[in-house]
Amino acid sequence: MVLCNNLEKNERGVSESIGFMLIFTLIIAGIGLVTLYGYPMLLQQQVNADERIMEKNMIVIQNDIKSLSYKSVPYKETSLKIGGGMLTVYNTTANPTPAFRIRDSNLVDISSSPGQLQYESVSAQQVTAIENGAVITRMMYQNGSVMLAEPRWFSDTDPLTSKTTTVIYLIGINSTKMMSNAGIGTVKMQLQPEMTNYTEISAPVNPITVQYTFNPANDFSVAWHNYITNSLKWPETAPGSGIYTLPFTNTLVIKRYDILVKSL
Repeated sequence: MVLCNNLEKNERGVSESIGFMLIFTLIIAGIGLVTLYGYPMLLQQQVNADERIMEKNMIVIQNDIKSLSYKSVPYKETSLKIGGGMLTVYNTTANPTPAFRIRDSNLVDISSSPGQLQYESVSAQQVTAIENGAVITRMMYQNGSVMLAEPRWFSDTDPLTSKTTTVIYLIGINSTKMMSNAGIGTVKMQLQPEMTNYTEISAPVNPITVQYTFNPANDFSVAWHNYITNSLKWPETAPGSGIYTLPFTNTLVIKRYDILVKSL
């Protein structure tokens, strides 16, 4: 009778030990699965969130640049979180390409290097930049780019006189020194009136062309090509040339603005 009682106690002890080991094993396996699959997914979600936030931030900065340029607001500043990457200013002198050149066969030959305000995320392998008033993004080390927000270029025909006016804005981004920032920052910008000018040419010699020269290390040519050929309907003179022909124009207006980035 005593032997049977001891056997029952031993069996109950074994059952409790097996139950504990099973529960412990399930917990460890669950933690391992979360670590193996869940944590990388959380990191990827954070990277994607940082990218979306910075795309919105760049559009906010683009609107600030529009206020400085088109509305003659003298000064703007915006506080933002620069997550997952670095925001850098490449001014027009340190970064001569990309460049725009507008010309006809006689009267017009105007060149402009716009510089860039560029966000680069190594974790997401993505670059988003403000270039000549447009917000553009591309993947690192890959061909192709897309324009998230367009600049303000247009051709307009007066229905009464049938005369066409073409307006092109050239917006340069400058800084007194090399600037970059990560984390929390404040982008402070001001318009430089002494560097801003307005050119109006009546009866230019048609055809008028716009040439875009891209930086091979940071190529946004596809985005500009799609914008000019699809949105503006200005054809490319030859495939891959980067030279586009404007529609017949009676008046050509070129407005150049210079934005000074004071801090990031």
